[in-house]
Amino acid sequence: MIRQKWTCAWCCVFLCISMSNFSTNVYGAPPKKTVTKPAILANKPSGVGAAAVVLMDVTTGDVLFAKQADTRRPPASTTKIMTAILGLELGRPDEVVTVSQKAAAVGEATLHLDPGERIALYELITGALVRSGNDACVAIAEHIMGSEEQFVKLMNKKAMALGAQNTNFVNTNGLPRKEHYSTAMDLALMARHGLQIPQFASITRQKETEIHFLEPDVFMDLRNTNKLLWNYPFANGVKTGTTTAAGKCLVASATKDGRQLLAVVLNAPDRFGDAKKLLEWGFEKTENVRLFGAGQAVEEFLSQKKPVQVFVESPIDVSIVKVEREKLLTRVVWEKAANLPVRAGERLGRLEVWLGEQKLRTVPLISETEVGSRLEPLFFFNSK
Repeated sequence: MIRQKWTCAWCCVFLCISMSNFSTNVYGAPPKKTVTKPAILANKPSGVGAAAVVLMDVTTGDVLFAKQADTRRPPASTTKIMTAILGLELGRPDEVVTVSQKAAAVGEATLHLDPGERIALYELITGALVRSGNDACVAIAEHIMGSEEQFVKLMNKKAMALGAQNTNFVNTNGLPRKEHYSTAMDLALMARHGLQIPQFASITRQKETEIHFLEPDVFMDLRNTNKLLWNYPFANGVKTGTTTAAGKCLVASATKDGRQLLAVVLNAPDRFGDAKKLLEWGFEKTENVRLFGAGQAVEEFLSQKKPVQVFVESPIDVSIVKVEREKLLTRVVWEKAANLPVRAGERLGRLEVWLGEQKLRTVPLISETEVGSRLEPLFFFNSK
C-alpha cells in the first residue's frame, strides 16, 4: 500500500498546471522594465494591521494587493492546508485509519485521539481543517506515507510544484519549529489549489459539523475555528492559525456575485477584521476582465498570399483594480521566423498582457490553418 501511495504521490506533485513561457526567435520587444511581482497599488485597502498580507482572485490567480508577501514567517496551523490537500489527493475518503501511539500523543489543539481508534480518512481531514486537530494531521501522514517524516518531504515537494518557493515544512500541523516557515504569497497559492478540490472547499466552509469514529462507535461535534464564517455572510473558508511566534493568522475565502477572492493575513492583531476589509475592498474596487474567449482569433500572421489566423485555446481573464483598467494592454510577439511551412495548430507566437509595466499573462498563439507559402511576419501592439 505504501509503495503504491509513493507512486501516486510523485504523480500528484508534478501534475500542476503552469503558464508556458517560451523564448524562441522573438520578434518585437516588450516594454523596457518587466515587473514579475504584484505592484503595490496607490489605491489600496486601509486599516489592515497584519504584518503580511495577500489578496488574490481565486479564478485568475492575480494578486490584487500585497504587503510583505514574500517574507518568511511561521505559518502556525495554516500548515494544515497542505496536509489536507495531500490527504485528499492521495487517499480515498473511506479508507480506515488506525490511530498510532505517536499520533495520539500530539498535544495542544487536538481531537483527543487514543491509540487504536479507527476512523475514516475523510473524517480525520475534517477534524484537521475544522477543529485544527494536530493529532489528526500526524494520523493522516502516517496512514498516507507510513511516517510523518516521509509525508513532510512530500508536502515540501508539492509546495514547490505549486510555486510556493519560500516554504519549508518540518511537521504536518504547524507546531513551532525553527525551520518551519512559509509566506503570505505561498499560503495563497496553496489555498487556491485546495479550493479547486471540491472536498477541501466543502469542509472548510462548514461552521459546525460532526465526525464519526468507527471504533469506538461514537460521534464528535466540531465547531470551526474560523469566526469569519459567522461574521461575514460571503465567507466560505479556509483556515486559521495561532502560535506565539506566528501571531494570529488567517487564510480566508469569500464568494460574492459569483466571484471568489482569497485573503491571507499573518500576525494580525485583528485577523478577522483585516480579512473582511481586504475582501470587501476587493469586491468593491477590483474586477475581472475577459480579454479573449476560448478559440477566439487574436491577430493574423501575414503571408504573401494568405493570412493565417492565430487564436488562444483558453479564455484570457485578468483581475485588476477598476481604476487601473486604462493601463491594461495586450501585445502580440511573433516567435516563428518567416519560413514555411506553417502547420495547423502550431504555436506562432505569444500574447502578452500588461498592466502598465507589470506583465500579467503570457499565452501561446496557435495557428488556425496550414499555409504552404512564404510568410512575412507583422508586429502588432494593441490596446484593449
